[in-house]
Amino acid sequence: MAGLRAKMLMFVLVAALATLDRTFVEADFSKNMIVTWGKEHIGMTGGNLRLVLDKSAGSAIRSKVAHLFGSVEMFIKLVPGDSAGTVVAYYLSSTGTAHDEIDFEFLGNATGQPYTIHTNLYVQGKGNREQQFRPWFNPTTGFHNYTIHWNPSEIVWFVDGTPIRVFRNYEKEGIAYPNKQGMKVFSSLWNADDWATQGGRVKTNWTLAPFVAEGRRYRARACLWQGSVSINKCADPTVTSNWWTSPSFSQLTPLQLTKMKKIRDGFMIYDYCKDTNRFGGVMPPECSKQQF
Repeated sequence: MAGLRAKMLMFVLVAALATLDRTFVEADFSKNMIVTWGKEHIGMTGGNLRLVLDKSAGSAIRSKVAHLFGSVEMFIKLVPGDSAGTVVAYYLSSTGTAHDEIDFEFLGNATGQPYTIHTNLYVQGKGNREQQFRPWFNPTTGFHNYTIHWNPSEIVWFVDGTPIRVFRNYEKEGIAYPNKQGMKVFSSLWNADDWATQGGRVKTNWTLAPFVAEGRRYRARACLWQGSVSINKCADPTVTSNWWTSPSFSQLTPLQLTKMKKIRDGFMIYDYCKDTNRFGGVMPPECSKQQF
């Protein structure tokens, strides 16, 4: 009996140690986030977030901790009505000029026109990897799940569980991939009427302010960034808590691929890999690689 108890104690100890490098952040914004600007324009109560923009200021929050690999998600309801000129952002980012960043940005619209779901990726300070979509739902009448899944093999952007974009790791072929910097989670509502709506032609109508976006059920199931030691720890497939390194997460399933193709065929409005004029015919190297 004593031997059995010792084994059980050892199992609990090993399980506890296995969780030290990961975080399960659930819902409570006030516990897991800090205000970065616009304190008077932010409401954080338990699992609810309220971001406000008026002519005096916007609002922004970020997570207290950084992650390297895993999955982060938030349910977001965008600014209703005429939101032209406004941007709701939800993204992962490290710091510094050579930062990494994985973006969801939601570009506002004039009444009767759809939002733009803007995605982008920065690696070591270099971006210009935009893909844009029109929503196939009304993002202002209810909350929708926006998830970023990031592992050593690929980055996947999900909307309500459906993948819309993939960026695979081709680092061994000289294409930079974000795998050496921890990133915090950010969300903000701000004025960008110099570019956000129809290239800046439609400006923010401040008579309609305040503009309000809402968030719920923020969750991070991800590896806790603890400095450079995490570069190997968070990518180690032999660590049982590193669920994101499982082969099942290294490639989309046939069903996911089918769903993604439907979205990309029907609702994608811009792909940097097809913009030959922008790059003068010298396309980014990943554009010739299979991403799906």
